[in-house]
Amino acid sequence: MRQTRSDSATAAVQAAQNAAQAPLSPPDHVTLPTGALPFWGALVANRPRHKWNDADLATAAMLARAQFDVERHERAITEEGDIVDGKANPRLALVDKLARRIVMLARLLHVHPEATQGRAREQGNGLELEREAAADHDPLIPRLRSVS
Repeated sequence: MRQTRSDSATAAVQAAQNAAQAPLSPPDHVTLPTGALPFWGALVANRPRHKWNDADLATAAMLARAQFDVERHERAITEEGDIVDGKANPRLALVDKLARRIVMLARLLHVHPEATQGRAREQGNGLELEREAAADHDPLIPRLRSVS
């Protein structure tokens, strides 16, 4: 099947139809903890809505759970420390394993940075433009504060 050009009228209609629909939800047969929902939302926003199918959404739920689990374990490691009872905190190995799973699933779903932003050498051009714009920033125009 041939891809629709992104600058075509058909693509514009499809984009409008996608935007008019409710946010994507995990398939009914998939359980997603509440804490994983922010990860889910960020993931499904990285591909056009009409390109998701139930199998991909189930995999995206697995990825969102893994990302949530990493955050949960990282918080615990911060509280417990890297060394517990004279040994490496067992959560460190778990986080490492989850991180590898996240990379693999992101590649499988094509939601990794190269798929969504382009090749690294092409991203440098955008970064250079951003740095130039920051250097040329008018001091009379207030900057937005970062959220922390």
